[in-house]
Formats: sequence, C-alpha cells, structure tokens
Amino acid sequence: MSRSIHVLSLVLFVLIVVAAIVVLSYYGFTYYHLNIEERFYHSDHQLLRPSGVLGHGLGIIGSLLIITGVFLYMVRKRIARFSRIGVLKYWLEFHIFLCSLGPVLILFHTAFKFGGIVSISFWSMVAVVISGIIGRFIYIQIPRTIEGRELSLLEVRDTKTDVGELLKKEYNLNEESHQIIVASVAGNSNNTSGLLLFRLIKKMNHDRKTYKKIDSELKRNKLSGTERKKIKRLVINEIVLNRKIDRLNYMQKLFKYWHVAHLPFALVMLVILLIHVAVTIIFGYKWIF
Repeated sequence: MSRSIHVLSLVLFVLIVVAAIVVLSYYGFTYYHLNIEERFYHSDHQLLRPSGVLGHGLGIIGSLLIITGVFLYMVRKRIARFSRIGVLKYWLEFHIFLCSLGPVLILFHTAFKFGGIVSISFWSMVAVVISGIIGRFIYIQIPRTIEGRELSLLEVRDTKTDVGELLKKEYNLNEESHQIIVASVAGNSNNTSGLLLFRLIKKMNHDRKTYKKIDSELKRNKLSGTERKKIKRLVINEIVLNRKIDRLNYMQKLFKYWHVAHLPFALVMLVILLIHVAVTIIFGYKWIF
C-alpha cells in the first residue's frame, strides 16, 4: 500500500466515525436530551429507543463491528498461517477503526441511558477505548519493520550510521568541529531513570541545544549550503534513532503492563455483551427479522 493510499484510508476512517457521531447527534438531539419519562411522548420514541428499529439496529451493528475488529486482529496476530496476510500495522489500524465506530453506535443504541449489568459492559467498553488510545501511542513508539514486527534493541542499533566516519570521508571539517559533532550525536541511551514525560522533555531540551551547537560548528567551516543541509539531516536522523533506542526498553515494558489493563476490560465487555444479547433473544426482542 502506497503512503498516499494509506493516509487516505486513515482520513476516511476518521471521517466515517465523525460523520456517524454528527449525523446521529443531529437526528436524535431532540430525543436524547429529554428525560426518560418524557421520551415516551416523543414522535421518534418507537424508532430511537434501545429496542426500536434504529436503536436496536445500532446496537446490533455496533456489537458486530467490535466483535469483527477484535476477532480479525487476533487471528492475524496470533495464528501463524495468517501472519503473511497484509501488514500487521494496517490490521491494527482497521481494528482501531472498527472498535471506535462500534462503541459510538452502541452509545446511541443505549440512548445515553444505561444501568444494571449492561452499565458494567458499557464502562468496560469505555475503558477499552481509552486504554486502546494509550496503547496505540505506546505501540508507535516501538521501532518496527515495515511488516509491523517489533525490532529488538540489537536490530535498532544495527541501523545506526557511523556518523564520525561518514563526516571524515565526505566533508571537509576541521578536527575540533568533527569531534564536537560526533560527541553531540553520540546520545545517552543508558539514561532510563525518571518518569517518561520528564525524560522526554529533558531529551528534547538536550536535542535543541545539540542542534544549536552543531549549527554553530558548521558555520565555522567553509561548507556550502547544500553540504550543511546534508550534515544537519544526517545529525537529525541520528538523534531521532538515539531517541528510539533510549525509549525502546521502557516502551516494551510499558506495553506489557498495558496488556494487563486492556485485555481484562475487553474480556469483561465481550462476556457481558454476549450475556446481554442472549437475554435479549430469550425474552423475545426482535429486530427486523
């Protein structure tokens, strides 16, 4: 999949979710903002109530979207025979799309009124969505291959460029500037102490000072504008890679802890969802069939 098609698909996913929220909110606003007692007298009550044609349909479609999103992603990720079907990160993005649209439809299915055991499933669903957003942030921080396979620390380090040797071969830098630039981009990947946010702020501040120092050193050497741009690009790539190495172990550990929170909520949501569906069928609630 080309980058333009990938970006277009992501934009389309977002637009579909936003469109669903806007259309359903606009169409049912006069109904959803009423108290439960007043809704009975609304002209669209038979349509929008949880057991109504539209309300019930939203619940069915939303549930199917969630189950489909979970099932397809788990099959692609866990079963070896399906491991070569598509790129894993694309499957993850499709999983996120289905498991974002599904809860939106279920929210409107409840007509914003829920209680009892169903409320446990709903809030578990909310916890799954929120933890999924957090998990997505953690996921993209871990370097991966184009197929989506997580890279080891050794594999990431193997992608590093020997900046010192490259600068010595291709650019006419004086020895002092050469040593300063090499030392500046060496990084400090052993610093794993402190909270992630403070570490990131500290690292960004350090990198900003590094850019200024290197820019100052390049101006001292008689290099063309094109050469300076190439060196700056090389330095930026090296610093970005140093950032990835610095947070790799931290993010891998954090991702394992994230599963501890995400999976139980997902299981609770699915189990109660199935119970809710079974009870609905037993008590004879039907949709359009």
